[in-house]
Amino acid sequence: MARVAGIDSSTSATKVEVRDADTGRLWGSGRRPHPPTRPPRSEQDPGAWWAALVQAWHDAGRYDVVAMSVAGQQHGMVVLDDADQPLRPAKLWNDTEAAPDAAALVDTLGSQEWADRCGSVPVAAFTIAKLAWLQRVEPDNFARLRKILLPHDWLTWRLTGRIVTDRGDASGTGYWSPREGRWRTDLLRLLTNDGAVDWIERLPTVLAPNEAAGEVSVEAALPLNLEAGSVLVGPGTGDNMAAALGAGLRPGDVLVSIGTSGTVMTVSDHPTADASGSVAGFADATGRWLPLVCTLNATKVTDAVAGWLGIADHDAFDALALSARPGAGGVVCVPWFDGERTPNRPNASGAFTGLRSDTTSAQLARAAFEGVVCGLLDGLDALTSLGAGPGGGRLVLVGGGARSAAYRQVLADLTRQPVVVLPADVEPVALGACIQAAAIHHAQPPEVVAAAWGATNDDGDRNTAPDDSVDAAAIRIAYAAAADATGGSAD
Repeated sequence: MARVAGIDSSTSATKVEVRDADTGRLWGSGRRPHPPTRPPRSEQDPGAWWAALVQAWHDAGRYDVVAMSVAGQQHGMVVLDDADQPLRPAKLWNDTEAAPDAAALVDTLGSQEWADRCGSVPVAAFTIAKLAWLQRVEPDNFARLRKILLPHDWLTWRLTGRIVTDRGDASGTGYWSPREGRWRTDLLRLLTNDGAVDWIERLPTVLAPNEAAGEVSVEAALPLNLEAGSVLVGPGTGDNMAAALGAGLRPGDVLVSIGTSGTVMTVSDHPTADASGSVAGFADATGRWLPLVCTLNATKVTDAVAGWLGIADHDAFDALALSARPGAGGVVCVPWFDGERTPNRPNASGAFTGLRSDTTSAQLARAAFEGVVCGLLDGLDALTSLGAGPGGGRLVLVGGGARSAAYRQVLADLTRQPVVVLPADVEPVALGACIQAAAIHHAQPPEVVAAAWGATNDDGDRNTAPDDSVDAAAIRIAYAAAADATGGSAD
């Protein structure tokens, strides 16, 4: 029996799953945390990711595997010197110190030109903005950099010794074109204003969705108790692309991920370019495209409000929120607690409006859930405006929010659509990485493996139906007014 492994290296932890290569049956899993971070500076030592991977690998069980693949947090900047050693800690996607650098880059070309060249308009999260920050703040390190990697690239390098990436994760750098399928070194040259740097030499090779990165090396095999040269390693991808694979996302479906951050995405048969910057025109892990909207603030908001109210139990906080009537008695939460990415308000803070002396704790709780969901639905509207919105398919909810009765119900009510939740044992990012590994093993397209494993199934027993009596339009109008009044600098 052949088994494969999927590795999910996120902001908070590394998770490893081992699954049957033919059926997708789960055999074992492990999880180890990463060092905590807090914006505006959010950095981690890449070595901590490798240590967590090794520990989580052993927690998952001592299984022989034929292939593995890594899905990693997007955008993070790992810069190596000429000895392939990190020059500094990795700057993560939710590090907002590069906000002024992103703004300066956009001013240089204009939003439409950026969208046309690389599918997205840079914000602080993007790798190119972090490189501009490095040049401005740490010029010595910038001068010494010889390789620029994303988190999943770095872990794939630790596993194989090859510096490679995939089109999905590359599309989040701000210097790779999903439409053209190539690095845009002209955009990197904006950082140096000359042609002295050979950027291609500093960038990973971009692999196809079903192209192996190589085999596990001798150096990596030893701590993992594997036989060197016996395990294929997939190209890897970004966490959002892996989640789309794990959920079996098809054109017409919408995937909402509610975790520390929030995302709304759909699979598209054509690339997108949004000059407003709301929609990132990413590539996916199958050869198609993945237009996506990301917010910085999701479960961290409801967790914070639960803490303020002295409620440690998530189920109890859900029940409290759902005990309040929809609309929360006019209380509105603008959830930009740690600045925001969409809309681009890196210096903003959150707000509650409509507070009265008789406001209840249940209304505060309900408003927190509604505020997070309204922010995500603004993103869904942006997808729709590009012709990439709902197409009669599933509305799938993943992430920590999928375990929350309040998030499920509020999302269903405000979209007026049933919300599909994956089985409780499914971690979509790790599952997507497993699917990619199995695709490499079987030499099949990853979407074919996803379908064979049942990732596209819709089990009605896991659906949350909307309450048709909820005035979704009124709730969203109130949110829009509160967000407009809150404002916040985009600089």
